[in-house]
Amino acid sequence: MRWIRAAGRGLLVAAVVLTGYVASGTPADGAHGAGRGPLTLATAGDLTGYLGPLLEGWNRTHPGEKVTLVELPDSADETHAQMTTDLRGGGRSRFDVLNIDVAWTSEFAAAGWISPLDRGRFPLHSFLPPVVDTATYDGRLYAVPYVTNAGLLLYREDVLAKEGVAPPRTWAELERQARTIAPKYGLDGYAGQFLPYEGLTVNAAEVVYSAGGTILGDEGERVTVNSEAAREGIGFLADGVRDGWIAKKSLTYKEEESKQAFQDGHLLFLRNWPYAYVGASGKGSAVAGKVGAVPLPGPDGPGTSVLGGSNLAVNTHARHPDSAARLIAYLTTERAQRQVLTKGALPPVRAALYQDPELIREFPYLPTLRASVLAAAPRPKSPRYDQVSLVVQAVVHDAMTGHETPAAAVRRLARELAAIPRR
Repeated sequence: MRWIRAAGRGLLVAAVVLTGYVASGTPADGAHGAGRGPLTLATAGDLTGYLGPLLEGWNRTHPGEKVTLVELPDSADETHAQMTTDLRGGGRSRFDVLNIDVAWTSEFAAAGWISPLDRGRFPLHSFLPPVVDTATYDGRLYAVPYVTNAGLLLYREDVLAKEGVAPPRTWAELERQARTIAPKYGLDGYAGQFLPYEGLTVNAAEVVYSAGGTILGDEGERVTVNSEAAREGIGFLADGVRDGWIAKKSLTYKEEESKQAFQDGHLLFLRNWPYAYVGASGKGSAVAGKVGAVPLPGPDGPGTSVLGGSNLAVNTHARHPDSAARLIAYLTTERAQRQVLTKGALPPVRAALYQDPELIREFPYLPTLRASVLAAAPRPKSPRYDQVSLVVQAVVHDAMTGHETPAAAVRRLARELAAIPRR
């Protein structure tokens, strides 16, 4: 999933890491180097260009702790590959601060690449509660939430109004409207991010969670996916493609392609991150002023989104860990978090911003997004998350393309996940 989305772009945008300094000023649990000085921040590509100006504010007021921004590719998979290659270099790493996808926290912590953090140094009590769990591993805090995200169901408000129907709350309602209403207006029914990449892992986890199932338990120690809930969730996607109300072309979609299809007026319904709502409602969109957003549907009512976004983590070999912590504190202030939303179109982690009347007027989806985040769940936690995600993508894509039945896909998923080393 792409950082800036999530993550919008699902996923991330800013990249920075925190430090392992405790309140006394001594390095905590493996932080290295002098306390204060220049930093290098690594992040996925900043598509909206908001991060540079935000960091300029820090650099003006902290001339001895200037931050150099390193933008990696905007693909989450490519960013992950470049970060992990660099981190394996240990003390030769060129990154002090890392902006990591929320799903990577367990992997990076288990590998010893990021330092545990002192909870008391960061305003965790001011964050939306579910986002903090994405920053923990084995009961300890290894990162600080920076951007959050939850999937929403975008829909053509004008079309449903003409039909006199409310947006769907259940899978059955979504299927019925996508099957019967969309063709009347020359539209495809429904799409998500179904290319075999991280976005498909997210979409698959959401349908499994919405049906009441799980994929892994106990920080990846147990495989829990072999369930009726998983068969129901994966069957919902596979049957939708087979029956035609899920557009076959969506099997090639990532976030941006699916957003563009909706924004160009080709879709009735789209699962995506909030950044897609902003784009579809903006200047140049064929559907501007015609877009609504609701929580993702589930079998019997609102479903469960997967949490997207990014966490700020500290490289174990950071040169100046105290400066890293101070930078994190800066980036999670309410003022900086407001800019994350207003300039970057990314969902902040500060809870109070979701109830700010001025922001709600500018971003009317905020109350819906808040409800979705509060009901959301993290992706499966595992020190081998990259392998877990590859398995989920491959198996679910085979089910959606008709190469396996949903029941066979779930059995295969359980076998292949069980074969992944736990540590």
